[in-house]
Amino acid sequence: MDFGRPMIKTPGVVSKSNIRLVEETHLGDDPLDRKVCRTANEAAKDFFLGNENPSTRLTPKVVADADAAKDEASDVVESSKNGTSDAIGDKAVISSTSTPGAIQMRLHLVNCSLYSERHLPPARRLIQPNDLVVVFESFNELNFVYATPNAEFNNRNGNFPHNDFIGKPYGCKIRSRNNHGLGFLYLLRPTPELWARSLPHRTQIVHELDASMITHYLNLCPNMTVCESGTGSGAMSHVIMRSIAPKGKLHSYEFNKMRVEKATKEFEEHGLGHLVEVHHRDVCGKKKLLQSTKNASKEKTDESESMTGKKCTAPSQGGDMVNKDESDGNVNEAYNAKEEEDDGAGGFQIGQAVAHAIFLDLPEPWLAVPHAAYTIKPDGRICSYSPCMEQTQRTVAALRQNGFHSLRTVEARLKEYYVDEARMEAPPTDLPVILTEETSSLEKERCATGGLPPKNDDANRGVEQDSTPKATKEPATSSKKRKGNKILCARPFAQMRGHTAFLTFATAGNALRPDPNKDN
Repeated sequence: MDFGRPMIKTPGVVSKSNIRLVEETHLGDDPLDRKVCRTANEAAKDFFLGNENPSTRLTPKVVADADAAKDEASDVVESSKNGTSDAIGDKAVISSTSTPGAIQMRLHLVNCSLYSERHLPPARRLIQPNDLVVVFESFNELNFVYATPNAEFNNRNGNFPHNDFIGKPYGCKIRSRNNHGLGFLYLLRPTPELWARSLPHRTQIVHELDASMITHYLNLCPNMTVCESGTGSGAMSHVIMRSIAPKGKLHSYEFNKMRVEKATKEFEEHGLGHLVEVHHRDVCGKKKLLQSTKNASKEKTDESESMTGKKCTAPSQGGDMVNKDESDGNVNEAYNAKEEEDDGAGGFQIGQAVAHAIFLDLPEPWLAVPHAAYTIKPDGRICSYSPCMEQTQRTVAALRQNGFHSLRTVEARLKEYYVDEARMEAPPTDLPVILTEETSSLEKERCATGGLPPKNDDANRGVEQDSTPKATKEPATSSKKRKGNKILCARPFAQMRGHTAFLTFATAGNALRPDPNKDN
């Protein structure tokens, strides 16, 4: 997808400003010129370094050549990759030290030529081989294909060779090769919303309305680190990656090995592999919980055996007696049908206070809340997606126990309207005319004289002419004018999507939480 493409660098306002460090004799040897250069250098250091501005009492060597500054700054960036400094974006900020070497390296960053603007490249207009294309078949039917040379897409509208897709612009209309070209479809540029409507469903997905609410209330921004538990079909993962691009990182967790492999392959095919890391891991730690339950049950059984001298057994469905340890082992074996990459202890395993936001789409999210409290940054945001109110209640209790505050649970319902122009018929105009007493007497006299006006009654004639009902004169023209009028109308769809889930949002506290795995 387009938001996963690498950014390009272009000269901007800062890079064209020519702000850099200069020698004190840049303007001349006059004391006033030297003072102006010193003041300009201090302003440049404040502008580029901020709080990292070294002490003005030290006078390290000044680099005036822009090319040399760029080369030396690249060395600083390389040193950051080796662990000697912290990398933030494309700038290297040296740890707070007062050594002349550290100050010298910081001063190399005071050069406007190092700070060009970065933005996404222009969207590709034409479809290239192996590009993802969303196929619009009808209003409620969307599909997807990877434009592969010599391949063919078939549906009820006809046969569509992929060679007809390649080289065509997004949004174009393609006719079928059979059925005399009566069948057609549209080729759309993929977006997270269109992908959610066309992807192969491995699990239930988060639809666009809930996804927009989650993105908004989690305060997702570019370059964030986000954790998502429950990769599933990957619909919500695409939405998160679009929000944290271009240098953010999504850690997505899934306990099912098959879904992990398929999701990883899809992300790579969509050009988003650098934005996401899919982990085969159960963050809830159910394996450890089941093991602890088994051990507790075994201890209880051993204690009972020591008191009674008999071995406790439990009846199976067929009436046979089986050992309880064996039955517990079967439960663990069923749960561990898919091999896990960890010891089953749970947790996100990326460190303490690392994630800016966490999204939980789990059957039992309250089990993952203690691990989320350890992983999330202070004042970070968390969201739990739960279909049932009982799940929401237990999750809320766990959030409060683990230091989260500002809890809020919402349910979003989507009601779509169909907007179109409708032809409105003109109101009827052949209604009976209500006559007053004066016009009624004139009407009776006209009927008595056979429709002739009364003699020698100019006044009445005038009244009679003026009293002709106007309603009988207007409809002929007014009805013709209003007959073809169209009005923009809106009506709701006959079917509205029902309940999807309850969204629970909370904010992490300022205090760091301990690691639940170490506490246990």
